[in-house]
Amino acid sequence: MGISLGPNQYGKAEVRLVTVRREGAVHHLRDLTVSTALRGELEATHLTGDNSAVLATDTQKNTVYAFAKQQDVGEIEDFALRLGRHFVDTQEKITTARITIAEHGWERIPVGGAPHDHAFSRSGGESRTTTVTVHGDRAWVVSGVDGLTVLKSTGSEFHGFPREEYTTLAETDDRILATAVTARWRYQGSTDIDWAKSHQEIRRTLLEAFATKHSLSLQQTLYTMGEAVLLARPEVAEVRLSLPNKHHFLVDLSPFGLENHNEVFYAADRPYGLIEGTVVRDEAEEPGPAWTEAVL
Repeated sequence: MGISLGPNQYGKAEVRLVTVRREGAVHHLRDLTVSTALRGELEATHLTGDNSAVLATDTQKNTVYAFAKQQDVGEIEDFALRLGRHFVDTQEKITTARITIAEHGWERIPVGGAPHDHAFSRSGGESRTTTVTVHGDRAWVVSGVDGLTVLKSTGSEFHGFPREEYTTLAETDDRILATAVTARWRYQGSTDIDWAKSHQEIRRTLLEAFATKHSLSLQQTLYTMGEAVLLARPEVAEVRLSLPNKHHFLVDLSPFGLENHNEVFYAADRPYGLIEGTVVRDEAEEPGPAWTEAVL
């Protein structure tokens, strides 16, 4: 019976990085979680314990900190590209580097109606994300957003689904629709992109599509959101969306002699429906390793 080593990678997970850039009395705060993963000719360390090709994960962590000091972080996509290219270019046995970054938002605390120079509050649970894969002289960029929580109090229906012996859910032509959007979009072509503007416009497009589409299912809403991004942003090849259905159930007030006309709801946190899907351009270039988030 033959046994061989399969795909593998290693790196430093969830390096916490906070930077403060000072412009006189005004400070600019960045809060990132950075993960690195390296792939290449690493058979020896697995099979014999020879670590001559293994750039220590502690070194990878230190590289993140050093790069943040040597040059302003800038857009997270550019920071990830710099890190990925560094690891591939400087390590002879490393052929592929994958850098994943989540940026956690902070907002200036208003004092007397004006934003404070150096005091901040966390801006909800939303994070901006990117995953950059560098292989040789090629790079693939997948950016996105996590925890974008949205709700519409009408403009959503759900009916016409199969009914069988275990079905108890009532059909409705007017319901609350709420979700926490996890979106990933794959860029195609050049990496010479205004990342900040692209992210801002894609986020705006996702929100507008959610708000304006009269929804007969969360699946329909998902497709509409992805389609809207592809129609508006030619630099995007495909969009992947994960939408948990944050159920809001109408409370039965009849025991108290009260009628509930879609006014009082119970917000359940679990279990929940999870709707996921991909919307892709017919002419999109092949994704290569862009979506290969893990090799195991």
